Amino acid sequence: MNKQSEQTRTRARLIVPGMGSDHCGGIVKTSLQRLPGVGEVTTNLAAHRVEVEYDPGALTTSDLREAVEKAGYEVAQVASEEHADDAADAAEIEDAYVREAAKRLWIAAVPTTLIMLLMIPHMFWRPIPGYLPIIALLAFPVVFLYGGAATHRSTWRSLTNRTFNMDVLISMGSVPPYLIGLAGFFISMTSFIEMAATIMTFHLLGRYLETKAKGRASQAIRKLLTMGAKTARVERDGRELEVPVKALQPGDIMVVRPGDKVPTDGAVIEGESHLDESIATGESVPVYKAPGDIVIGATINKEGWLRVKATKVGGDTFLSQVIRLVEQAQGSRVPIQELADRMTGRFVPVVLWVALGSFLVWMVAGDALRPVLEWGAGFLPWVDPTAGPLVLAILAAIAVLVIACPCALGLATPTALMVGSGIGAARGILIRSGEAIQTFKDVRVMVLDKTGTITRGEPKLTEIVTAEGVTEQALLFWAATVENASEHPIARAIVDGATQRHVQPGDVTAFRSVGARGVSGKVDDGLVLIGNRTLLEEQSVSGLEALDHALDDLEARGRTAVLVAFNGRARGIVAVADTIKEESATAIRGMHALGLHVVMITGDNERAARAVASEVGIDEVQAGVLPEGKVAAIRELQDKHGNHVAMVGDGINDAPALKQANVGIAIGAGADVAIEAADVTLVRGELTGVVQAMQLSKATFRKIAQNLIWASAYNVAAIPIAAMGLLHPMIGVIAMTASSLSVIGNSLLLKRARLGPSQTTAGVQSRARP
Repeated sequence: MNKQSEQTRTRARLIVPGMGSDHCGGIVKTSLQRLPGVGEVTTNLAAHRVEVEYDPGALTTSDLREAVEKAGYEVAQVASEEHADDAADAAEIEDAYVREAAKRLWIAAVPTTLIMLLMIPHMFWRPIPGYLPIIALLAFPVVFLYGGAATHRSTWRSLTNRTFNMDVLISMGSVPPYLIGLAGFFISMTSFIEMAATIMTFHLLGRYLETKAKGRASQAIRKLLTMGAKTARVERDGRELEVPVKALQPGDIMVVRPGDKVPTDGAVIEGESHLDESIATGESVPVYKAPGDIVIGATINKEGWLRVKATKVGGDTFLSQVIRLVEQAQGSRVPIQELADRMTGRFVPVVLWVALGSFLVWMVAGDALRPVLEWGAGFLPWVDPTAGPLVLAILAAIAVLVIACPCALGLATPTALMVGSGIGAARGILIRSGEAIQTFKDVRVMVLDKTGTITRGEPKLTEIVTAEGVTEQALLFWAATVENASEHPIARAIVDGATQRHVQPGDVTAFRSVGARGVSGKVDDGLVLIGNRTLLEEQSVSGLEALDHALDDLEARGRTAVLVAFNGRARGIVAVADTIKEESATAIRGMHALGLHVVMITGDNERAARAVASEVGIDEVQAGVLPEGKVAAIRELQDKHGNHVAMVGDGINDAPALKQANVGIAIGAGADVAIEAADVTLVRGELTGVVQAMQLSKATFRKIAQNLIWASAYNVAAIPIAAMGLLHPMIGVIAMTASSLSVIGNSLLLKRARLGPSQTTAGVQSRARP
């Protein structure tokens, strides 16, 4: 593509319902990449979706549709980027595909059942007059018309496009038996028409069951789609109007009444209430909201009346981002999948050669192989050692074709990813890619930022030390009254702490700030000094010696200790600290239980960092590290421990380090840029989510490995058995369907995975009503 076309290229989305495995996805992708003007092509098997980057000057969306259909796959929808519908449309298309699969199944099942009911008395009781023409007529629509027509169209397009999809094997296993069975009109021979109809019917049954099961596996997206509000009440021209959510614009003032869903992300400008944010956090405890607080679209207003200013709409909202991340994870690839891709890419041609070889061997050396059949007949009721070489050759070849369909191998990875990412989303753990799942399980070192990750990132009043004869109430009153005139974070922490202890600030006069050392002001005609020791010594304050021990102890524990003096005498100390989150120590114990070496890298000073590390049980501390130094620190850990380093961070300054780490984990309450740089996002903002995310990644990867092992072992074992004539084709197609369903079922067992419980409490998750 030339430079000009690169600047004008756009993207299109295609919904391809029949794209059910990696092999299918590879064929669709290859068919599109052959077109001139096509750039990046990505497939999402979970959503049956293909995203295509292309040059609109060289191609149209009709060209894209035609390329996929030539490869043998029906395209349910294709739209350019500006007209692409949202995920709800993909879900509706999938539902329609399930209904269509059910319809095809019933139309095939009825005549096939009649054939079976006729076959049993014809074979074991008394020949039925006109049996062959009857079953030929009943089987014809099953094999060639509504039942099998889509399969054969797919086969024809695939072969003419020089590709091989799964339908090729089914067509080869059903059409030749039907045509060979017609020879019975002219010569005396075994009929294979019953087998042709049965194979096609079981194939359609398998397709239907797989589609239903995959729908269950991807139900996380469906649940998210139903959570958003459909309409919103907005204030326009002095009136309250009800408009569709899609019509909202940033800046709109929304009215949210009790019981309503918040229409879109915004900020409260009036009113107060508790909101159910379980959609975002998985936590059932309602969260208090007041003016200035951020609210998330689709959360539920429990009791109060709110006016909310819309800040994000459409694809920028939290819910849309979650859907996008889950879809991205479900459609992503795991490195181990490359092995399966190489296997399935050459599988169908190999199977065709094996089937042809089986046919020829039985035709040429059938008598020499009869001892194998005689041995098998002892415990396999369908094996007939007395059959002629042609019958045995046909049975063996067809059995190889239908048993070898590598659908299970193709479903092994995407179904596990679908279920795993859905479980994570329900728990507030958003895993961006399959690669992160595989990498996460090998992590040996967990790096944590301090501020906002281990701690809350907000200073709080933690301790109060009073001099002899002074009450805590009096000390807090002096401190809060003067600090109430300051906007410094430490000042706000002291005022908030006093208010929470039911001490209201008074009036201050002659307030002034003294450099970087503190503040002063007059309260009740007395001079109050608040600051460090240097400030109080400069003002000749007495009584400092009595507080020296307490001051040293607080500073040794990482507190910011502020001395308070009134009328020339030291009256006490108020200590402020960035408090540790309640769940941090529990989370770090969980990390140790997983065998992780936990490292804290922070820009804070050594003493404060060591104090926090000691309290929560961190193994290694690197303090005083500037933002640009965090990347180098991660690299050093990678060199020391191998490429098995994960990092948790929440700020803009953490983004480069999150990218450098083998797995980057963002605290969901943090900066957007950190979330974009991360492989995993913890929506709740709790470190316990790291433990749950790692347990989930290990469980998901185990399921992927189990699925791949089972699917591979199934094909390796089944093909030789079929080639030896010990597997009846109808039994083979049942086994093939069962194999695919077992892989999906094994993936669904992920829902039983026991993940570390959240340590969230009501005190952590919600603020008390003021």
